[in-house]
Amino acid sequence: MSDASPQTAGNGDLNGHSASKTALAIGAIGIVFGDIGTSPLYAFRETFLGEHSLAIDKLHIYGVVSLIFWSMTLIVSLQYVTLLMRADNKGQGGTLALVAKLTRHVGKSRYGWLTIVLGVFATALFYGDSMITPAISVLSAVEGLTVVNSRLQPLVIPIALILLIFLFLIQRRGTAKVGALFAPVMIVYFVTIAVLGIIHIIANPYILQALNPWYAVQFFIADGRIAFLALGSVVLAVTGSEALYSDMGHFGRGPMRLSWFGFVMPCLLLNYFGQGAMIASLDPAETLVAMQNPFFIMAPEQLRLPLVLLATMATFIASQAVISGAFSVTHQAIQLGFVPRLSTEHTSASAQGQIYIPFVNNVLMVAVILLVLLFQNSSNLASAYGIAVTGAMFIDTLLMGLLLFAVWRWRWWWALPVFLLFAFVDGAYFTANLPKVPDGGWFPLVVGLIAFTLLTTWARGRKLMRDRMNEVSLPMEIFAKSAKNSAMRVPGTAIFMASATAGVPSALLHNIKHNKVLHERVVILTVKIAEVPYVDPQERCEYRDLGDGFYRAILHYGFMEETDVPAGLKQMERCGGEFDMMQTSFFLSRQTLLPSKKPAMPLWREKVFAWMLRNSATAMDFFKLPTNRVVELGSQVEI
Repeated sequence: MSDASPQTAGNGDLNGHSASKTALAIGAIGIVFGDIGTSPLYAFRETFLGEHSLAIDKLHIYGVVSLIFWSMTLIVSLQYVTLLMRADNKGQGGTLALVAKLTRHVGKSRYGWLTIVLGVFATALFYGDSMITPAISVLSAVEGLTVVNSRLQPLVIPIALILLIFLFLIQRRGTAKVGALFAPVMIVYFVTIAVLGIIHIIANPYILQALNPWYAVQFFIADGRIAFLALGSVVLAVTGSEALYSDMGHFGRGPMRLSWFGFVMPCLLLNYFGQGAMIASLDPAETLVAMQNPFFIMAPEQLRLPLVLLATMATFIASQAVISGAFSVTHQAIQLGFVPRLSTEHTSASAQGQIYIPFVNNVLMVAVILLVLLFQNSSNLASAYGIAVTGAMFIDTLLMGLLLFAVWRWRWWWALPVFLLFAFVDGAYFTANLPKVPDGGWFPLVVGLIAFTLLTTWARGRKLMRDRMNEVSLPMEIFAKSAKNSAMRVPGTAIFMASATAGVPSALLHNIKHNKVLHERVVILTVKIAEVPYVDPQERCEYRDLGDGFYRAILHYGFMEETDVPAGLKQMERCGGEFDMMQTSFFLSRQTLLPSKKPAMPLWREKVFAWMLRNSATAMDFFKLPTNRVVELGSQVEI
């Protein structure tokens, strides 16, 4: 760059950036927008045929289309793509990343606990969303077969189950190879639905009047209560908004915004307006039949089977992205201390974010199969879907309020109207979905409650256990001075893994008590997870020489990074010399919980925590320690 002229350098940067941004924008179309992109399969239909059905006439058609347009504009375009994407945590997005960002600013204030609780509950609801999205998406696509031939109805559930089971079985292989096909398929899908919409808009251009919000207002004036309840189905058109924010770290806000405003949003709106134009132009006798599946009825009869196949591929991709998102969220939750260590496999040698968590995959697969068998069709699942989506969106809005006032410190006369606008909109959508609780909305609430209980129980139990261990821990400096003459020194290096950065780990105390030996070099190693997604490699290692061959060392990782201790130790050459894995032993503590006379948690939660502790992955697997160099020493702890 220093040899180039300013003009040449500037043009080169611009071109390179533009090419990279375009490539990332195309990639985002294949990975990120599948969830919201497949909503036209069921959102418009469910607004009319849901629990609170609407009359299929001009007033309601125009009103619903207008609501979909303005919902997409306010929630997706303004709230998520424009505003929340500015709230990145070192480039990463999503609820947990936002909570980590907020905690750095308000963690010790009176709002700190509220931030964490809201973030954990939004994460819990996300797991319900991860179960429902594959089921409703694939089912709605396969149901298109009944439009091609009504006699295929008995095959819908078996075909959907086969596709879903296959989807979960291929997760172990990763998405690196299959992912190359995602963008072309989704681009063809979006172009197809846009063209279908344009054809019907040309035939009935009056539908474009629905751009005027007055049609949505008229809808509420004419049918206030029913219009409000219809919001519970209209919101299905913006499902996937959270995915746009969560996946920002993979593609960047610039490419994501380019994909959304330049391609995805226009295609979706053209299709929704096309569905409205088609239904509005039909005879009253034909409207009810067409409304059973307007997405597929839009296509000429000879093209409906190819459209079913294309939609099925799109929903398959959308489901794949949601499942991968569940893996990523779980990985973040593990690193932030809300979920016990789980066995995690990296499916790509080059892409750090591509992981596979067998436990999460198996739980999701069983839940999705049960959902399909229990609800039988996508219309029944729509009731369950709304609660999960609107609940997470409303929590994001509350967290956004904290962001505006406590972090960005906007002036109140500007921050308050912005917050109240989105709180009113998202709150209305959430409230409109509450009547659906008895008809299926209970499912994500139950899943969310179970997940919230597990996450908070683990975080609470983990803190109590560490506090108890710290209470009986000796200062490391005192131990080092007293131990140097009371035990024989043997060649090699001993690394004692410790959760705290102070005191003597129990494994070291047990080792000297039972074996009465110390290695020439003794390292007390703590792995600390920062509240940022990635840590600068230059700041990875921290160490302190305690004298007499004792060292206190810390490895810093971000919550999106893999905690590979042997790789980290290679960067810590100053800690008494290089680490030779063949001359290094790792000592781990494995705690066994004992009942306490004065338990700090209710007994049932203590038992749940003990169960989670027993079934968590070993530190050896989690920290990538060499299997033949690990020694585990047990200890008993009361909480």
